[in-house]
Amino acid sequence: MTEIVITGIGATTPLGGDLASTWAGMLAGKSGVSRITEEWAEELPVKIAASVAVDPSEVIERVKARRLDRSTQLALIAAQEAWTDAGFDWDAEEQDGVDSQRLIVSLASGIGGLHSLLNNWDVQRDKGYRRVSPFTIPMLMANAPAANVGLQVHAKAGVHTPVSACASSNEAIALALDQLRLGRAEMAVVGGTEATIHPLPLAAFGQMQALSRRNDEPERASRPWDVDRDGFVMGEGSAILIIETLEHAKARGAKIYGTLAGAGITADSHDIVQPDPSGEGQFGAMKKAIADSGLQASDIKHVNAHGTSTPQGDVTEAGSIRYGLGKAVDGCVVTSTKSMTGHLLGGAGALETVASVLALRDRMVPPTINLENQEPDLGIDIAANVARPLPSGDLAAVNNSFGFGGANVAVVVTNANITE
Repeated sequence: MTEIVITGIGATTPLGGDLASTWAGMLAGKSGVSRITEEWAEELPVKIAASVAVDPSEVIERVKARRLDRSTQLALIAAQEAWTDAGFDWDAEEQDGVDSQRLIVSLASGIGGLHSLLNNWDVQRDKGYRRVSPFTIPMLMANAPAANVGLQVHAKAGVHTPVSACASSNEAIALALDQLRLGRAEMAVVGGTEATIHPLPLAAFGQMQALSRRNDEPERASRPWDVDRDGFVMGEGSAILIIETLEHAKARGAKIYGTLAGAGITADSHDIVQPDPSGEGQFGAMKKAIADSGLQASDIKHVNAHGTSTPQGDVTEAGSIRYGLGKAVDGCVVTSTKSMTGHLLGGAGALETVASVLALRDRMVPPTINLENQEPDLGIDIAANVARPLPSGDLAAVNNSFGFGGANVAVVVTNANITE
């Protein structure tokens, strides 16, 4: 089977405006959650969110930003860092090591250009249709982030946007993995983005009783597996990876973070919102991903869980991890970085896959913060409140992403020394 490796990573998140600051914040157990300062939040029952640490307006020039939804702005920032990290020139029309006919983009968003859609509706309602931006459709369409990144890097083998709610970006990664294995491309820009900190989604998720209402203690609001958890925290941001065939990476002398070893996809077909309490679809995705990677459950030493901090979801996933790994669960360290970043919805899987790659590289699992009173009888070993070291040798990790509609995607990464 064709080996697929990771050669570039970029991120802009509630913990930092780039990969280094994001990862440092994770290892330190930093919370990116704060109280929303805009006036519109005062009338809502949920007044907290995890906004990006560096606003895109500080990075993208104003004239260009006016034609891009916030979700696309975040994706471009993360993609530029990843592309540069992989050794390429973001502004070059052509460059050594990149064949545009063999390059794809697979970049997801669960909701897309929500700010552009709702803000332009406000304009039409208040000022008339003539004031609506002519860029509204190219800004709001779900594939706008992928399309804009594709334009920038001149990807001509395909530009894809899987949409499966909170599993979207891991599905985008899985799609690109298949495309490279099938020989339809040799490089891919993969990941996800989301920007939905806005009155409507906060009100809507709030009405579902899905969001934490710990408004007076925002930093302590996201608390996966804690008995006092009361819902997830809305987050925003983007994470991007550059993946390519091992042969292509070696030919151009690329540095390699590790391998994108496998992926597994299932569907619950149980409920539009709630996970199947049996966890069958979730652990089925994990088992498929492990099998696809050619590994055994005993090779998995770390799981970056979906771990949203919801009452039912956390317990179901704990059971899924137990069943997915079997006896090997005893040697596996589990964490949920959503305790720090909040939930990036369609961008969550990409960010957490990045965290999994870096955990293997540095042999250090970031903590699940705010875990003060752990739910009993979970049967998993959680890195509670402080980072946890991993053993030496070749390691593998699973990242889980589960979405509304019953979408389940698991991704396996390794730090195996395949560069020799």
